[in-house]
Amino acid sequence: MGVAVVTDTTAYLPREVVEANRIHVVSLYVVFGGERTVPEAEITDYKAFFEELRSAEQLPTTSQPSVGDFISVYEPLLSAGDDVISIHISGGLSGTHESARQAAEQLEREGKGGERVHVVDSATAAGGLGLMALAAARAAAGGAAIGEVLDTVGEARGSLKMWFAIDTLEFLKRSGRIGAASAWLGSTLRIKPILTVESEMTPIERVRTSKRAFERMVDYARQREASGADGWVVQHIQAPDEAAALADRCREIFGHDAVFVSEIGPVLAAHTGPGLLGVGGLPARFVSGA
Repeated sequence: MGVAVVTDTTAYLPREVVEANRIHVVSLYVVFGGERTVPEAEITDYKAFFEELRSAEQLPTTSQPSVGDFISVYEPLLSAGDDVISIHISGGLSGTHESARQAAEQLEREGKGGERVHVVDSATAAGGLGLMALAAARAAAGGAAIGEVLDTVGEARGSLKMWFAIDTLEFLKRSGRIGAASAWLGSTLRIKPILTVESEMTPIERVRTSKRAFERMVDYARQREASGADGWVVQHIQAPDEAAALADRCREIFGHDAVFVSEIGPVLAAHTGPGLLGVGGLPARFVSGA
C-alpha cells in the first residue's frame, strides 16, 4: 500500500527512468490517414515516422487514451490498496486529463476505489510533465501520503519552467494547435519561434537563425541555474547532435548531469514538426535520486 504514480507517453521519460521510479505510463495514439490508429508507445522507429510525416499530404492526427485504457491501469493499483496520482499533458492541448477523470469517476461509481484516484492537469507537456511525474514518484518512494504527494507536485509545477525552439510554426498551424502563437503567422518562414507550455502553446520570443535559437536555450539554462532550479532536462525532435551539444553546455552551467535527456515522440512531433530543441527544469530537490 502506498501511492502509485501514473502519467502518459507525452512525458517522453526514458524507459530506464520509468522503471527505476515505478511510474505507470498510459499511451496516447497516432492516427495515420484517418484510418490506421497506433499507440504511441508502439512507435519506436522515429526516423521512419518522420519520413512519413515529411511526405504526407495529410498530417497524422493524435488522440487521447480511452477511459478503458485508464481503467486497465488504475484497477490493479486500487485493488492492491494504493492511492493513485495520475498526472497528464495539459488539458489545453489534449483530452487525456478528461479521459483519466472519467475513468476515476466510473471506478468510483462501480465501488472500485475510484475516489482514491487523483487526476492532475500538469498544464505543461514533455519534459515538464516528466519532471512532475518524477517529483510525485520521489515523494511517494519516500513514504509521503497522497496529500503530501499532491502538495509536492503543486510546488514542483510552480517552480517549473520549460522552453522549446522549433523550426517553423507551420506544423502547429496545420494541426490547429497554434494557440497564442497565431499572431506570428505572418512571419512563419522568417523566424525560429521559442515557445513554452502554460496550458497551451505560448509564444515567448522570435529569433532568426537556428544558431541564435540554440544560444537562447543556453541563456534559459543559465536563468534556471541562477534561480536555483538545478534539476535540468534537454529534449529534442530529430535533432540529436544539437541536443548533445546543448546538454554539454548545460553540464558546464549546472556542474552535473541532466535528470534526463530524451527525444520527443510522434504525438507532440506531429504538431510541432522535426527540429525542436528544448531545455528547462526545476529545483533538484524535487527529483533527487530520480
